[in-house]
Amino acid sequence: MIPQTVRNISSAVKTLRIQGCTNCLYKRFSIMPSGQKSLPTRYLGQPSPFTHPHLLKTGEVTPGLTQIEYALRRHKLLSLIQKEAETLGSSDHAIILLSHPTYYMTNDIPFSFHQNTNFLYLCGFQEPDSILLLHTIPGMSLPSHKAVLFVPRRNESRELWDGPRSGVDGAVALTGVDEAYNMAEFRQYLQQFKDEGCTLWYDNESPVHSVLHSDYLQPFVDIKTKSKNVVKPVRVLVQYLRHIKSDTEIELMKMAAKITSEFDFECRARGADLLAYPPVVAGGNRSNILHYVKNNQLVQDGELVLFDGGCEYSGYVSDVTRTWPVNGRFTTPQSELYQATLDVHKSCLSLCTPGISLENIYAFMLNHLGQKLKDVGVLQEKCKDDIYKTVRRYCPHHVGHYLGMDVHDTPDISRSIALQPGMVVTIEPGIYIPENDTSAPPRFRGIGIRIEDDVLITDEEPVILSADCPKELPEVEKILNCH
Repeated sequence: MIPQTVRNISSAVKTLRIQGCTNCLYKRFSIMPSGQKSLPTRYLGQPSPFTHPHLLKTGEVTPGLTQIEYALRRHKLLSLIQKEAETLGSSDHAIILLSHPTYYMTNDIPFSFHQNTNFLYLCGFQEPDSILLLHTIPGMSLPSHKAVLFVPRRNESRELWDGPRSGVDGAVALTGVDEAYNMAEFRQYLQQFKDEGCTLWYDNESPVHSVLHSDYLQPFVDIKTKSKNVVKPVRVLVQYLRHIKSDTEIELMKMAAKITSEFDFECRARGADLLAYPPVVAGGNRSNILHYVKNNQLVQDGELVLFDGGCEYSGYVSDVTRTWPVNGRFTTPQSELYQATLDVHKSCLSLCTPGISLENIYAFMLNHLGQKLKDVGVLQEKCKDDIYKTVRRYCPHHVGHYLGMDVHDTPDISRSIALQPGMVVTIEPGIYIPENDTSAPPRFRGIGIRIEDDVLITDEEPVILSADCPKELPEVEKILNCH
């Protein structure tokens, strides 16, 4: 359960929306760009403006996101901790986030590395086996702080196999943190925060890197917990910052949604880093398996195909679903259910405004779907059962979720909170009627339909980031028959 103090910080996050000219930001937050530090004239563990000028401009850590934006994120986090500190009565704080490790599919064959998104959000560093430490500075009050990265020591032998690493000099010059050290120095550096007067912010209950946790953090946490000091989780605070997107983040998500319509090969050819998740490509009755990812069966003439896919572009993802007939023409039962789903979808989109929650939209979806299922004859007009329970048989998932650096983004943020400008959500109603559902009319059995869009909440009308993906029935048929 989210503590009450954390639930109340959403209003604080609103006040941390940062706007204005760059020079004003420097003066207001005493944040100066670290781009003056010369980048090493060699390959690092991730693209840099020196090695990849076609991807990164000077001062950018990741495409489109500058050292200043990452520094402001850290500043906003420390501002939230400052508000929490008023109730804790402590003035010294240490905030620790771990990177992900490298995972292996077998022996020494690694999976593609994907960074812990909370860690990535605060520094942009894309290498495994690293630690970000943010801590208060003696004699200075929050949100002033020092940002320190601890990174693996460079090893020529390992770099021959795994590729280049940034090292201490590359980590500072690229990310703009205040200092960086080799990982071996972390244990000694940490000792200055063991006093009872220093609050540790660290996700001890669910460490994302088991080796770093057991080698470095668990012994330190044990020391802290034996004292009167409580170890405070930091994950939810970071997620509250993440669920309101900056203008730059919105542009990256627009691009991710745009190129998703050209999927897989085209996603990569148009600049996507990777697929956001294994795509669902389900034909016929298999579309009633919500996470069908085997994608190994032939599709037959007359069947529908449900495609649910997304890409990751510069750390931000898309999540889009469309359903279409294999032969280019909807049958009458297929078109009835498709239009019913589309009508509910568009009605839900219209509710994506500030003040409404995803839970509100979900309740509306269930009610509206119930009426549509009655209209087409799937449900009896005088259905005696609980309508919500009955409708959930045919749409067993929620109306949507938050979207950002992860597909199911900021999972600790309740779907009951009011939507705010800058949030991005999915809207994805569906109707699923398995072929063995004898209670449904025979003409509808074996049909599964979902329509999903990525939606930016604004002060005015919602912006459909995935609008380039056609969904109107005549338009879908026209495109299919042109190909």
